Amino acid sequence: MKKFVLVIFVLVSLVTISQVKLPQLVSDGMVLQRDVELKIWGWSSPSENISIQFLETTYETQANENGEWEVLIPKQKAGGPYEMIISASNTIILNDILIGDVWVCSGQSNMELTMQRVSWVYPDEIADSENNYIRHFEVPDKYDFKEPQKDLTGGKWVKANPQYVLDFSAVGYFFAKELYDKYQVPIGLINSSLGGSPAQAWLSEESLKQLPGYYDEAKRFRDDSLIEEIESSDQERMNDWYSKLDKKDEGFKTWYKPDVDLSDWPRMNVPGHWSDTDLGDVNGVVWFRKDLELPSSLAEKKAELILGAIVDADSTFINGIYVGNTTYRHPPRRYQVPQGILKQGKNSIVIRVVNSSGKGGFIFDKDYEIQFDKDTIDLKGEWYYKLGATMEPLASQTFIRWKPLGLYNAMINPLINYKMKGVIWYQGESNASKPKEYTELMTILINDWRNKWGQGDFPFLFVQLASFMESKDQPSESNWALLREAQLNTLSVKNTGMAVTIDIGEWNDIHPLNKKDVGKRLALAAQKIAYGEDVVYSGPIYSSMTIKGNKIILSFDNIGSGLVTKGDGPLKQFAIAGADKRFVWANAEILDNMVIVYSDEIENPISVRYAWADNPEGANLFNKEGLPASPFRTDDF
Repeated sequence: MKKFVLVIFVLVSLVTISQVKLPQLVSDGMVLQRDVELKIWGWSSPSENISIQFLETTYETQANENGEWEVLIPKQKAGGPYEMIISASNTIILNDILIGDVWVCSGQSNMELTMQRVSWVYPDEIADSENNYIRHFEVPDKYDFKEPQKDLTGGKWVKANPQYVLDFSAVGYFFAKELYDKYQVPIGLINSSLGGSPAQAWLSEESLKQLPGYYDEAKRFRDDSLIEEIESSDQERMNDWYSKLDKKDEGFKTWYKPDVDLSDWPRMNVPGHWSDTDLGDVNGVVWFRKDLELPSSLAEKKAELILGAIVDADSTFINGIYVGNTTYRHPPRRYQVPQGILKQGKNSIVIRVVNSSGKGGFIFDKDYEIQFDKDTIDLKGEWYYKLGATMEPLASQTFIRWKPLGLYNAMINPLINYKMKGVIWYQGESNASKPKEYTELMTILINDWRNKWGQGDFPFLFVQLASFMESKDQPSESNWALLREAQLNTLSVKNTGMAVTIDIGEWNDIHPLNKKDVGKRLALAAQKIAYGEDVVYSGPIYSSMTIKGNKIILSFDNIGSGLVTKGDGPLKQFAIAGADKRFVWANAEILDNMVIVYSDEIENPISVRYAWADNPEGANLFNKEGLPASPFRTDDF
């Protein structure tokens, strides 16, 4: 009996081995790149004969000794849907295939951020998103430091519609929609991005060798025991911190209930940080409570509780009933309140805020309110608060997935056989602490990917960092400005384009909500660089300066129909310096599509800077086509 079972197992194993297998990308609903020779590839038994039927033509090949095979299909025009039949010892039928333009979307969280995250900003766009010819493939978040992977661990092609578009990259979707509306050809998006990832995580081993420090770091993480040790240590340390926090928290079991005695709870204004109260700069858990009276007209109705952004984690209750939780700062808090929780008369909102480091509290300039169908109740103002527990700051975990090489091996290498039109890239925030190396990093990355795909100098379009953090009263140094300069300098690489976004950032959010204009500006760059259109695709780019007396005259490229000041008032965010290199705010005027910059404080100027800040609030030099000028400096101090 045992021998019989063994024979069956061997036979089943042999049958399984001989089955033709396709990569995840080559699947139902895929979009293939038009006007280039296509590659269809996969795996089977060694030397197995493979046949592919596509568009009334049959292509045949034989697997090599490792069971690897590929078929080349001649250039095809845009169209579809089509069917593809792959035959060997088994048969695979792929349905609903389109031919159009494929774009790889990569970078960090601002590319990864989904339509779901901005759904309340774009309800009409989501409702009207039904389009069989815009499709999205989300690459699973994985890393590998040992070797380039040949396939992805999952993923599927999905069509744009009000249900599935919620999982699309928001920047990617708006980019694709612009291109589809203009060219009426299918658009496929392959979204291979990961929040927080630095550029070096997306480089191949060959390219990392040009950067010895990063290459050495990548080699360290080939040691599974090192990864296990770090992850185990981090997990133990974090679990211990949160366990102690819960045990120390005086309000853990009772303060979320409606009938808590508030006689010894002080009050503070929300939004705000508790470091500005008598608590001072402490970490741990602080409870907040606000009571409000509801009329009968709003009682028992469903609602949405909007709590802006909170540092760091929150658990939120209404009338003692749990309604939502967010575990870190950045996601917007928008909690659905089911019908029946809110009641006529007094209602309590209780928020348990856990802060592990830095200043805890509620971020300014965000919405804090309850929204009903037609009514809104503002929640800003005085809230009761009380310290639940004080803890020592918790050190951040080690994000191994962000280490050099890992994301390339697991999330890019499996894509390189799949032909595409180009890349859109939104990344840089995680490299802002070392801005001076970023131009080299990106130049290496662009050339690396172009070499791997083997499609020549395909278009590589990227987003310059948006404005972020508090604005400064006086001109100052800025790593974010240096990073934007590095991005600007990357335009020296052939067939690259940049979308400037300093006008659509948010000082209090590293993830600005306006993803529609980002997608549109990338699409303009694509029209010029990828499609050869004669369009104004960029805002003004500084080109040269002339010094005349106490004035500096600036010239620009990409002025379009002409330079303009956006909004009322004079040009802003221009600074000027003399030989002492001390910058002061300057007067600036547009004359004959040049900008004249001067200050009564500087008799002999030598340099000008524009929008040179983390958050250059009010920067307003544009062209008439409505595209903002890139920040720049004329010096290299």
